[in-house]
Amino acid sequence: MTNLKNEHKCENCGWRKRADENPESIIARLWIWHTTWCPMWKAYQKTLAESGQNDIPAHLNGTVH
Repeated sequence: MTNLKNEHKCENCGWRKRADENPESIIARLWIWHTTWCPMWKAYQKTLAESGQNDIPAHLNGTVH
């Protein structure tokens, strides 16, 4: 298993943290929009899915609009 924290900064992203703390905020909306096109987020999600560690809340994973 690879160390996801070393490969992807998404784990500790400040925007993601603020979006998680207040899912109704403008930051959360920008975060969700960002996850629809960000190649690093997509790679991070793929890595999590492959390792069975995908515990991202639905409102932050870019699948709920």
